[in-house]
Amino acid sequence: MELLSCEHLSVSYEGRPALTDISFSVEEGDYICVLGENGAGKSTLIKTLLGLKRAESGRIDFLNGFRQKYVGYLPQQQTVKKDFPASVWEVVISGNENSLGFRPFFDASHKKITEENLKKLGIYDLKDKGFRELSGGQQQRVLLCRALCATKKLLILDEPASGLDPVATAELYSIIKSLNEKDCITVIMISHDTECTRKYAKKILHLATRQVFFGSKEDYLSTDIGKRFLEEVQ
Repeated sequence: MELLSCEHLSVSYEGRPALTDISFSVEEGDYICVLGENGAGKSTLIKTLLGLKRAESGRIDFLNGFRQKYVGYLPQQQTVKKDFPASVWEVVISGNENSLGFRPFFDASHKKITEENLKKLGIYDLKDKGFRELSGGQQQRVLLCRALCATKKLLILDEPASGLDPVATAELYSIIKSLNEKDCITVIMISHDTECTRKYAKKILHLATRQVFFGSKEDYLSTDIGKRFLEEVQ
């Protein structure tokens, strides 16, 4: 089932073209890695999908009853304030804000979703701890849990393991894989981690302000640019 379609999307940044004529679709269960050099337009694309930037032309359609506000988003680590005085529970339950509607407070259903996701990601025992007391890997897992509270369909992740040590990185990627395969959560992830991309991606979207490639990982690895960009990890 198709969740979203992007057709001939063009976006400018500070008056200059950031993305030109981008077209791809996202199906339920996809694990799409978005690749490209710095300045290729990867983050611009994500912000446009989230409605944080306006497209100059083209269109993004959310399909089959799925809506933009139900996307779960995990931003880059450096854009997240790490020392705000909130508990893990408070951070995670705030991911339910998109379903509050006109209600001023979280109800029992939101608390149930929060508890279930804390347990799913193995951090329920941290729920009463202060967010700023946690390690970087724990903080990122909490923020992923928050994003998961916002969606049952689609997670957008912007370099989720950036800055984490190898153990925390492996744990985080394992969790994301489980969410994709066991819970059928669709993943769109910006990544500079070639090993992760080779191991987990089902599809590749390669950008260089224009669309260089979109298709299966296997087809990408048969192209010259795919071989160069994802050279064999020793």
